[in-house]
Amino acid sequence: MEKLLIIPTYNERENVASVIETVFSLQQGFHVLIIDDSSPDGTASIVRNLFSKYEGMLFLEERNGKHGLGTAYIMGFRWALAKEYKYIFEMDCDFSHNPDDLDKLYKACKFNGADMAIGSRYVKGGKIENWPSVRVNLSKGASVYTRFITLMPIKDPTAGFVCYKNSVLEAINLDEISFVGYAFQIEMKFAAWKLGFKIKEVPITFIDRKYGISKMNKGIVKEGIFGVLKLKWMSMFKNYRNRVKNTNDTTSYQTHKVLVEDK
Repeated sequence: MEKLLIIPTYNERENVASVIETVFSLQQGFHVLIIDDSSPDGTASIVRNLFSKYEGMLFLEERNGKHGLGTAYIMGFRWALAKEYKYIFEMDCDFSHNPDDLDKLYKACKFNGADMAIGSRYVKGGKIENWPSVRVNLSKGASVYTRFITLMPIKDPTAGFVCYKNSVLEAINLDEISFVGYAFQIEMKFAAWKLGFKIKEVPITFIDRKYGISKMNKGIVKEGIFGVLKLKWMSMFKNYRNRVKNTNDTTSYQTHKVLVEDK
């Protein structure tokens, strides 16, 4: 199995069926895993009703309570690695990420040497549509702030549209990923960068959601501001590298050349 798209959901009944059907209409071999946090609007029921149409390609994991974006993706990553998918994707469920761009991320990893491909708003060719100026300025400011504090040469560190090679997720100690909100996206990129993986930013157009309610709130902003400082501080003590066993059953580590590309 090659490609798995992970989509966390909470109250996405207006979008979830359309997103799923759009991804499968691409006919690019994607499997889709929805991770739903007990959405009271019946999001999970809508997904279950599509099982017969997309048998063996659509999967659902339901969690009791709202546990956050980060833990949903960690659960999805573990699920994907257990099923031996080669390329694991993240995408929002509100069409702010265009499913047509999934192939750009895939090709960056499959053919252009990237270990991690990021759908980026802030590289040449990337842009944002239909966001109010205050939201754009907040996002751009967060990106500049994150690069300044962490020294990561990634122009869109908060991006949530990502493709990972499975080797990246196998190498990262997922138990050490501590953030559950949008700072999770920063920490995953930081971990991949610290481990020396090749990261490529691919330009996309980010479009504000048309249906449903944004999950952005003051707590998320606070986590982003103080979380980056905490991330930098804890990086001096935290080991993001997952220990793996080689054929001689002795402890070894995966190492990769450091390179970030945004072209």
